[in-house]
Amino acid sequence: MNPGYQKFGIKTEFVERVKLKMKNPAVKEKIKGHLEGATKYDLQDRAKVRRWVKTFAKILNEPLTETQEDQLVNFIIAQRIDPNNMLHLLKLYTMFR
Repeated sequence: MNPGYQKFGIKTEFVERVKLKMKNPAVKEKIKGHLEGATKYDLQDRAKVRRWVKTFAKILNEPLTETQEDQLVNFIIAQRIDPNNMLHLLKLYTMFR
């Protein structure tokens, strides 16, 4: 089965590296701290999402090309995530487990 992120040109190897790095509690907390208070409207704001993608790439030590940034931003916006909706969070969790 083809994971949804591949439709946006995001490589499986990249996702696997990020998942591994996110298992580090310090890294995970740092990223969670940046998303504290994020709303569904923030997650539809292309400029905010791009800033977060750049910030998280630095935290994870994952250099991104402009094309990769665009792919990630487009993927995140397409998910229409509401961080206050448990079903949305479960959908995200299952996408990346």
